[in-house]
Amino acid sequence: MTISLSSMAERLASADAEVRRLAVIDLPYSDEDDIVPLLLPRLTDAAAEVRAEAVRALEGFEEPEVVAALAARLLDDDAVVRDAAGEVLAELKESASAVHLLPYLTGHAAPVRMLAFRAVRALRVAAAFEPAMASLRDPDPGVRREAVGVLGYLRRPEAVGELAEVAAHDPDAEVRRIAVGALGYTSEISVLPALTRALNDSAWMVRDEAAQTIGKLGLGPAIPDLVKAMADDYWQVRVKAARSLGVLKAAAGLPVLVEALAHTISNLRKEAAIALGQIADPRAIPALEKALEDPDPDVRKLSRLALTAISLAQK
Repeated sequence: MTISLSSMAERLASADAEVRRLAVIDLPYSDEDDIVPLLLPRLTDAAAEVRAEAVRALEGFEEPEVVAALAARLLDDDAVVRDAAGEVLAELKESASAVHLLPYLTGHAAPVRMLAFRAVRALRVAAAFEPAMASLRDPDPGVRREAVGVLGYLRRPEAVGELAEVAAHDPDAEVRRIAVGALGYTSEISVLPALTRALNDSAWMVRDEAAQTIGKLGLGPAIPDLVKAMADDYWQVRVKAARSLGVLKAAAGLPVLVEALAHTISNLRKEAAIALGQIADPRAIPALEKALEDPDPDVRKLSRLALTAISLAQK
């Protein structure tokens, strides 16, 4: 059932903020084809709850005037409105929309810059590179996190050194973790020291990310460090280390992977079976045959596949 435009206009002009808020919610169900002109004025409504609903109602509209108006809400006095604007702007798809976000990357409070960096990240615009690089030393860890995320999306080789430095030394664990992941776009061996250092980070999430990134980059020289990571206190890190040892076809990882095949955590046993199949070393056959009786059906299946892979590799 549609709502008449005249009724909607009356509700949007009501002195009662709750009436206006509900009108904004109902607007998409009105008989008006173009609701943008009716929603834009509500972005500056006197009531924060109305502004927030108007922001949400404009999600998916990417006309320049809409993006510009939504970006302006990043400076709203109300945190709920600012956050809503950040969420909607983060869904933008057109790189041309970034022009309206770039002014908010510098010269504003940390929460504003965080939201702006988050919104511009997936748009992958070159103009965000310099502000992101400059923000790697920002005193606010939230800004640094978002700036690192932007650099990871941009994949510029000139950022590798800075990202490696952040991965190794930033005081915030989440910043270090994101920086480690961001290094996954480069093939430069120069990142190896930062990644091996990250494998010994005090935060397990950083170690987890490092173990995964090493495999992603195919960094064979880090195999001894991955073998050591198989003794990490956190099984999640061991899972990623096992995965990377398999990707690297690291025969040196055979003993620790065979040991992991009998671990109490089934996810680790699964990953060990996969890795042993990738390495395809016949010395793993006895352990894999024993794993055919594992209580977890996935472990049994993956062990069978690993045995098949070893058999094929011997032919």
